[in-house]
This record gives sequence, structure tokens and C-alpha cells, in this order.
Amino acid sequence: MFKKDVSPGAKSKVKSSAQRAIRAKVLETYPLLAPYIDDILPKKEQLDLVKVPDRVSVYSLNGQPLLWQHMDDKIIPHLKIVQQYPWCFQRVRIDRGGVRFVLSGATLMVPGLTSAGGRLPGDEDAGPEYGNDGKELEAGEVVAVHAEGKEHACMIGILKMGTKEMKEKKKGVAIENGHYAGDGLWKLDLS
Repeated sequence: MFKKDVSPGAKSKVKSSAQRAIRAKVLETYPLLAPYIDDILPKKEQLDLVKVPDRVSVYSLNGQPLLWQHMDDKIIPHLKIVQQYPWCFQRVRIDRGGVRFVLSGATLMVPGLTSAGGRLPGDEDAGPEYGNDGKELEAGEVVAVHAEGKEHACMIGILKMGTKEMKEKKKGVAIENGHYAGDGLWKLDLS
């Protein structure tokens, strides 16, 4: 979605009532962000809405992109927010071989998650950070994608199939149209 550089379009102020609704939606979708929500979306600050191509809305504060939303899909945090608060998001891990494809804008495929270096929730050897308390993730959930051997998330997006189905099929599309490090949204300058 953000493979090419993104040029910001119309910029408008978000009404305080809409800002409260966005804040509530973020807390509903990402409940673990509750202790940090005042740092991310302060109540007294003015949120801006910037339209970018492909019907994507970017919510920014003081020229820094914070959240984005494609049409009426879920509100997804900018990757820099995910990297700042990694423990607040559901996670999966791709193997070393898949990293270069993800960072070049390719669709994240299931084999990168089910191979030896990949981790999905519920795996015996997933560890606490990828365990998600043993709960399988469903299609449509927002996940942060970490890379084997790296500290920070390299992508965030919406799962196209559930993790249980991924383990059974071991092929197909896991995430498409995600936001990854180095893409157009990452480089977007709103100042």
C-alpha cells in the first residue's frame, strides 16, 4: 500500500468529538496501550487528519504520523509507535529469509512464519513474547511482525488468515498491504 513515496494531500483538524472516538477505538482495539494513551494521544492536543492516496487517512500530532486507516478498516498505529511500545501488540515473527522481501514491500507469505525461524502464537517454542497467552489469532486481527534476530518490529498489518489455518496449510498470504520500515508512510514528512 505504501510501496512508493506518499505525498500528503488535504490536511484538516479533527473535531474534539471525533478525537475522543478515535481514542476510544484505539483503546478498544489495543487495550494494552491504556497506560500510555495520554503519551500517544494527549487529550489537550490537536490531532490532524491528512489524506494520502489509495483512500488512506493518516492521523498526526505536531507533524508526526501516529495512526493510519484505510477506508473504514481498523485504525492501525504507525510503526514507530509499535516500536516504542512493542509489548502492547499481538506479535508474529518471520524468519531471516523473509525480511528482505517484507522490507521491499512484498506481501508477507505464510511460509516465512511457519518455517524454523518463524514464530506464531501457540507454538511450543514460541516463548512468552510470541505466545499471546496460547491464544490463536484470527483473520482480521492487527499484528506486529518482528524479524528473527532483530529487536524492533519491521511491519504491522492485518492478518488475512488465522494462525491456526496458517499452521495447517503452511502456504498462502499472511498479510498484504501492511506498513513496513522504509515505506512511503515511514518517510512521510508532514512538517
